[in-house]
Parts: sequence; C-alpha cells; structure tokens
Amino acid sequence: MTELDRLREPIADASPALWAALSPLGRRVAFPPDIPFQAAEARGMRYNGTIGQITDGAGRPLALPAVAEALALEQAASDRALLYSPVQGILEVRAAWRRWQRRGVDRALPSSQPLVTVGLTHGLALAADLFGGEGRAIVVPAPFWGNYRQTFGVRTGARIVTAPAYRDGTYNPLAIPEALAGEPAGAPAVAILNLPSNPGGYMPTTSERSALLTGLLAEAERRPLVVLCDDAYAGLVYEAEAPARSLFWDLIGRHPQLVPVKIDGGTKEFSFFGGRVGFLTFPFEPASKIAQALESKVKCLVRAVVGSPVATSQVLLHQALMAPDVEEQVEAVRRRLGRRYLVLREALQSVDSGLMRPLPFNAGCFALLELASGLDPEALRQRLLARHDTGVISIQPSYVRIAFCSVKADDLPELVERLARGAREGRVR
Repeated sequence: MTELDRLREPIADASPALWAALSPLGRRVAFPPDIPFQAAEARGMRYNGTIGQITDGAGRPLALPAVAEALALEQAASDRALLYSPVQGILEVRAAWRRWQRRGVDRALPSSQPLVTVGLTHGLALAADLFGGEGRAIVVPAPFWGNYRQTFGVRTGARIVTAPAYRDGTYNPLAIPEALAGEPAGAPAVAILNLPSNPGGYMPTTSERSALLTGLLAEAERRPLVVLCDDAYAGLVYEAEAPARSLFWDLIGRHPQLVPVKIDGGTKEFSFFGGRVGFLTFPFEPASKIAQALESKVKCLVRAVVGSPVATSQVLLHQALMAPDVEEQVEAVRRRLGRRYLVLREALQSVDSGLMRPLPFNAGCFALLELASGLDPEALRQRLLARHDTGVISIQPSYVRIAFCSVKADDLPELVERLARGAREGRVR
C-alpha cells in the first residue's frame, strides 16, 4: 500500500464528503519521508547528524550575541526561537493555541491540534490547495477581501462565485446558498465565512446567525460543502446582540456533507501583525486517523513552499499565551477598538444619506460605506488624497472602507467630515 493509499482510507472512511471535496493536488500530497521526517525520528539520539542547522553539537544554536540579546528570552525559549520549527509548528504553541481557541467551547466538540501557518493568508492558501482547483466553485459573499481572488482563483484556477452580502442596506445571511443555487447538485463546493468581516466589519446577530446556519445545512443536502471560517478578527465584537463565538464550532458535526475548517491566528487576536503566526484547524480529534492524514497533507504543502514556519514568532506568541493575564490584555485592546467603533458610528449618523450610507457594522476593524449613484469610489479616494490629506480604501462598484483600527478615536469625526466633503465635491462635478 502506498503512502497516498494510507492517507486516502482514513479520510474517505471518516468523511466521504471531505474526500470528494479535495482538489487533485489535495488528494495527491503526502508528507514525504525525507529530511524533516527522518530528523524527527532521530530526535533525542546521542549523535544526531540529520538536520542542517548550525548548533554547538549538543542541540543548542550557535547564535550571534546580537540576535540572542535582541530576543531577551530565557535560555530554553531562546533556543527554540533560534532553531528550525517542526513543519507542523512547535507542539507547545499548537497546544496552547488550541486551549485559547476552545475557551468556552463544549468539550464534546472535536477539533484537531492546530497546524501552524505563516500568517492567515498562508492558511487560506493551504486550504485553497486542498479544496480549490480548476473550475471548483468558491462562494464568497460580496464585497469581499480582494486577496481571496488571488488565493483561490489565480493560484488554483477555482471560480469565485459571489452573492450580495447586503441587501437593501441590511446583512444577507442567505448569500451563500443563493450563490450556489445555479451550481449543479452533487458538485463539491467551498464557502468562505469571514466573520467578523473585511471589508464589512460585521458579525451576524443571533437571528441572522440561525438563518445562515440553516441555509448552509440545506445546501449540504445538495453537495459536499467545505466551509472555511476565516476567523482573522475573532473576538472583536462590540454589540451584545452579535455572538462573538466562531461559527466553526456551530458547524461541527451538523451534517455529514458539511466540513468546517478554521483559519485563525495571532495577527489580529493578539495584535501581533509582524509575527505572521496563523493556524489551520480541522473538526476532528487530534488522535484520529483522519486528523493525522490531513496533517500529513498540510505538512507536505508547507514543506514545499516555506520549509517550516518561523520559530521565533511562535515562541513569542507562546510567551503571550502563557501570560496569566493574557485574556485581560486582549480584552483591553477590544475595549479600545470598541470606543473607536462607537465614535465612528456616531459620526456617521450625521452624514448626508444623499451622499452615502453606512452599511451595518458592529465588529472587526472596518466600516463599509455605500456611495450614492453617480459617485465613483476610486475618484473619491483620489480626491481625498489630493485635497483632504485623508486615506480610505475604494471598492468597486460603489463602496469605500474606513479602517477605524488605525485611526485615533478623537480623529474619526474629522475623517468622516473630510470624507463627506470629498463626496460633496464629487456630486457637484
């Protein structure tokens, strides 16, 4: 039996829908028994000549003092930071992140040991390799983060299928099943749930969440459906009527043809943007054969692109995860962003609805504004740069995005005023 046969069996047996949803690349990858595999087997040997990293001969790095001093870590952590990470990530980091993910989660719900990725985009790219591929339908409520198109469409040849995330100025929880209505029944598909969202800054309310889940379960009756939960902004929710919990947990085990996959990380949750530590989590117990088979596939893909994830930033994230007051520190950042959200929400109430209207936002880092007919978002963006010393993001055909995460609360009213002024000037023209 080949290694690919050994991986096929646990996946196809435990989740036929997941096997059906794998791309041709996803089916044929397996972690090879080459250098990292053999080095792992030799770990702890008295004489270990397997891996090509420069050490003192006893397993410790020969670090430049300038590098070691910059880290200012205790010796064991410094050693881990300066040597190669395992391809799947440092075990202690993975275990600590799993505990972080599962705060308040029912112990009966399965989840794998998270696999470390080089940022969340890398996690999405790995998911694209596993589940994308030529012609595969990738459903994304629109407007959406533009890099989905590069990650899934350009890289793998998948088709980006969209439906409005908003209808008549309100959130549309049925965007995904509406987009899939025209797809042939039985054909596997991938849906992306980016909640809280970029660019919308929205987390569904309890009733919207229920409708969204019902729609996804109904769609799973028609086809194998992989739901990628892009949880980049997990926890950043500012209104009580919007549950902060990831929909990943609500989807686990709900239908045999629906497989959720969680992509999250320290970037936004820990304000560690330069660290580039993401995680990829599957809805299976860590010791299960299917989780181990999927880990082999992901390790093959990681090994083929980046070798192994960055050890230094993993160690720094682990230090943060082990801090006794880490939850309070994360909450302090959320409260600070929550104040900016409230200031921005109030400032937008005074904007002339004949120029633009804010779409619902209650979470994350952004507010999305829909421009009135006749106003071009890119022309407005250029006008704000040239005349008003103000930067926003334009999104065709009719939106601008404000990232309130990067603006002081006291500056947000003036930003809104300049935005409205630029829009008025465009309307006069």
